[in-house]
Amino acid sequence: MSSVALSKNKLPKDFLWGFATASFQIEGSLDADGRGKSIWDDFSRQPGKTLDGGNGDVATDSYNRWKEDIDLLVSYGVKSYRFSIAWSRIIPLGGRNDPVNESGIQFYSTIIDTLLAKGITPFVTIYHWDLPQALDDRYGGWLNKEEIVPDFVNYAKVCFERFGDRVKYWLTFNEPWCISILGYGRGVFAPGHSSDRNRSPVGDSATEPWIVGHSVILAHAYASKLYREQFKQAQGGQIGITLNGDWMMPYDDAPENIEAAQHALDVAIGWFADPIYLGHYPEYLGVMLGDRLPVFTPEELAVVKGSSEFYGMNTYTTNLCKAGGDDEFQGKVQYTFTRPDGTQLGTQAHCAWLQDYGPGFRDLLNYLWKRYGKAIYVTENGFAVKDETSKPIEEALSDHDRVHYFQGTTSALLAAVAEDGVDIRSYFAWSLLDNFEWADGYTTRFGVTYVDYDNQKRYPKDSARFICQWFKDNVEKDEPPAPRRKGPLAALAARLVNAVKA
Repeated sequence: MSSVALSKNKLPKDFLWGFATASFQIEGSLDADGRGKSIWDDFSRQPGKTLDGGNGDVATDSYNRWKEDIDLLVSYGVKSYRFSIAWSRIIPLGGRNDPVNESGIQFYSTIIDTLLAKGITPFVTIYHWDLPQALDDRYGGWLNKEEIVPDFVNYAKVCFERFGDRVKYWLTFNEPWCISILGYGRGVFAPGHSSDRNRSPVGDSATEPWIVGHSVILAHAYASKLYREQFKQAQGGQIGITLNGDWMMPYDDAPENIEAAQHALDVAIGWFADPIYLGHYPEYLGVMLGDRLPVFTPEELAVVKGSSEFYGMNTYTTNLCKAGGDDEFQGKVQYTFTRPDGTQLGTQAHCAWLQDYGPGFRDLLNYLWKRYGKAIYVTENGFAVKDETSKPIEEALSDHDRVHYFQGTTSALLAAVAEDGVDIRSYFAWSLLDNFEWADGYTTRFGVTYVDYDNQKRYPKDSARFICQWFKDNVEKDEPPAPRRKGPLAALAARLVNAVKA
C-alpha cells in the first residue's frame, strides 16, 4: 500500500490511547490511611536490591499529587489512563478473611470518578507486582496455589464490587513472566528468591518460577470466571491479562536459529498465552522442563482456556536469537542485538535489554493476532533514554531517542491495522511519569514527563508532545451531528433533494 493511501487510514474513533503507570512505582505514602505492607516495601529498602539505593517510600508522591497527575493527562488530551490498584491498600493483610480498608477503596474510587468526569476512560490493573507482605509471610505467597488463588479471587471480587460500576476495562495481572522469573528465578525483584545464595538465602530457581507462573495463571482464570459469571452482565466490562514479551527474530536463516526464535517465543509468551488462549502449555516448555512443569487438572484447564477476553500486550524491543544457550528463562536461546554484519539492531537504551527497532513491533503484533486470534490491547510500550537522569533538565526534555522510538512503534501500529488487518484496540505508552523503576531505582527514566525528584515538579518531554499529536492526527474524530434545518429553507432544500432524486 502506498504512503498516500496509508495516510487516509486512521485508527477508529473508539481507539483507546494514553499512558500507563503502576501503584508502587508512583504512589509513595506507604503507611498512609491504613495501607498494609507489600513485598516491595522492605525489599526495596534492603541494601543492594536497587541500583541507586532508592525505594518506594515517596516515588512520584502520586498518592498526594493524583489531582496534578490527572490534570497532566487532561492537558495531554488522552482518551484513557492505565493504572494499578495496590492490593494492600484495599485489603492490608491480603487474605479472604481479612478486613477491607475503606480508606483505600475511597482513594481509588475518587480517582476513577475524577477521570470519568474529565472524559478519561480508566483501564485498571488489579495486580502489578505488589503482593501484600502478610500473604508472603503467612503461606509463601504465589508458591502456595491452594491459598493464593482464593485470596486473589476475593481481592478481585472486592474491586469488581466497589469499582466495576464505573470500570469497564480490567487486567487481572501485569506481566506474569516477570512475577515468576524475576521474583523467583533471577531474584532481582521482590520477594527476591533465587538459587544463588549470594543473592538470596531462600529459593530454587529450577522449580519455583514454574510453580509461581502456574499459580498466577490459575488466579487470573478464576478471577476472570468470577467476573464473567457474576459481574459482566450487569456492569458491561471486559476482563483480560497483560503479558510481556518481545519479538524474537532469528539471527540468520539457519534452521537452528529459526527454531531458536520460536523456542524463545514459547517461553517468553507461550508459557502464559498458550494455556489461556489455546488450552495447553507449549510443547517445548514440557520438553525443556520435564516433570518440573506443573500440570493443570482437567477442571482447571476448562477454566483457564478462554479466560482472557482480549490479548493484553506489553512489549519493548526485539531480540536476535541464536541456538545454543543454556538459560531456561530464555528458552535455552542466546539473545543479541548485534547483527551478523556487526551492526546494532537499533539505538541503545539506558537498560541493557532494550534497543529501538520499530519493525519488530509490527512483526509481533502480526504473530499474536495470527496465533491467538484475539483483539490486542497494547498496554505498555516505551523507551529509557541513555544517561537521561544525569542530564540537565532542559536537555532531558529534548528526548530525541524516545521520540524516534515512538515514531517507529506508532508507524508500525498503524501499518499493522491498515495494511495487515490486525485488530488493535489500544495503545498505552510507558510511562506517564518518570518513576521508581523497580531494581533500577530512579536511575532509569521511562517517562514522557520528566520528574524532578528534589521537588516533584513535572515537565513534559518532547515525546509526550509527539505521542499526543500523533494520536490526534491518526485517530478518527467524532463527527458532530449535522444541524437540523428549520423553517422555509429546510422545506426548499427538501424539495430540491427530491427533485434531484426524481
